[in-house]
Amino acid sequence: MRIIPFEFLIPRRPVSLQTKKKENLQAWKNFVRVEAQKVWTDRSVIKNSDLQLTLVYLCDDFPADTDNIIKPIQDALVGLVFEDDSLVSDVDSHRRFLSDSIDRINLPSLLQRAMDTGKECVYVKISESQPLEKYL
Repeated sequence: MRIIPFEFLIPRRPVSLQTKKKENLQAWKNFVRVEAQKVWTDRSVIKNSDLQLTLVYLCDDFPADTDNIIKPIQDALVGLVFEDDSLVSDVDSHRRFLSDSIDRINLPSLLQRAMDTGKECVYVKISESQPLEKYL
């Protein structure tokens, strides 16, 4: 059984790593983990692979900084999807406003469905890292 690529949706506004209310950050990590567990069923923890984390944050006005939402999501997946976040060698993070006109044709179906809700959310995909020249 192939375990990656793996994708899921976090149907809520993300909490920034920089939040002043640390209890909100822990609650967010717990929520992310629960959402991932719904999809990461009957799969073992990835222990030895270079991984790419792809995030698409669909936001309303006044979004969180994209760089500050990456770490909490990674942390929530440790011990469930991958053994340690050091396995994530590539991060691809995007923020788009729900009000933007976005061509959906080539987007993953899960991301298309997320856009249809019109609510803030984060699309998450874990896949194998590619050779460097594929990114440049």
